Amino acid sequence: MSWDWDKLKERQTQGGGPPPQVDEIIKKFKQLKLPGVSIIIAIVVVGWLLTGIYIVEPDEVGVVKRFGKMAYTVGPGPHYHLPIPIETALTPKVTKVRRLEIGFRTVSAGPPARYKDVPVESLMLTGDENIVDIKFIVQYMIHDAAAYLFNIAHREKTVRDASEAAIREISGKNKIDEILTVGKHRIQEDTKALLQQILDKYKSGFKVVAVQLQDVHPPAQVVDAFKDVASAKEDKIKYINEAKGYRNDILPKAKGKASQVVNAAMGYQASKVKHSKGDANRFLAMLKEYSKAKEVTRKRLYLETMEKIMERANKIVIEDDLSKNLVPVLPMSRLLSLPEEKRRN
Repeated sequence: MSWDWDKLKERQTQGGGPPPQVDEIIKKFKQLKLPGVSIIIAIVVVGWLLTGIYIVEPDEVGVVKRFGKMAYTVGPGPHYHLPIPIETALTPKVTKVRRLEIGFRTVSAGPPARYKDVPVESLMLTGDENIVDIKFIVQYMIHDAAAYLFNIAHREKTVRDASEAAIREISGKNKIDEILTVGKHRIQEDTKALLQQILDKYKSGFKVVAVQLQDVHPPAQVVDAFKDVASAKEDKIKYINEAKGYRNDILPKAKGKASQVVNAAMGYQASKVKHSKGDANRFLAMLKEYSKAKEVTRKRLYLETMEKIMERANKIVIEDDLSKNLVPVLPMSRLLSLPEEKRRN
């Protein structure tokens, strides 16, 4: 059965009250038999029930909300929740490492890569009241999906503000020389730890994976002066190392010579002591013999002493009693070999 709905609508738009055929239409509609209505309702109900089916990927965690409030979490795989709008499911990626640039932005990945500086984020004050330009990257991931979804609203801005606050606090505790040279690794680790503390206080559900300093330098206005200072410090370190090398070369030699002199002195000392002891013992032995035969010992000592004294002399000493029996002979061969002046003398 068909109805002329356009004519019915036209009559209803006129201001003359309800059309005269309405009661008739309602009466005929009630007399209709519609066997397909139950099928349609069944299809709608089944489709509504199927809205509760969802799949959680391996790198995701399923968070189910019941009437907008967090109910429970599930792991990877196919799952079912009560149909929409009773329950809904969110599946944030918890293994994805997110990257945040502080102090600069990547304009084009290139090659060549192009970057844009953001001085309002990168310029900060050091502990010795110098200004330093620090650009760094923060890598973080989700470790608590429920906290990530329900505890904070502007997630990326929260991490950016917390990162900037952490690096400013750490740089304010360090001198510029340490930040520019040997302290970079320590500053990265300190910033990472402080940033994690801040995010934990916010109950953000984030875990900081790494903080990497990309570029650390003084402001452009004073960079040349800092380079000169750095060169001077490098020269200082070089000279100190050269001096240490010279010291390490000289000291062992000096210590060796000193040990050699000390050992020689100790040997000389031992030799002199032993000789002195031997002389003393010999003197005591001679004294003992002298006490037994004084005249004989005195004569022997005299002869031994004169023998040592006259050993290299060119003269012969003869006692008066023996000189009477000797014939004096001039050594002419020796006299002739002497120069004329000595022969005259």
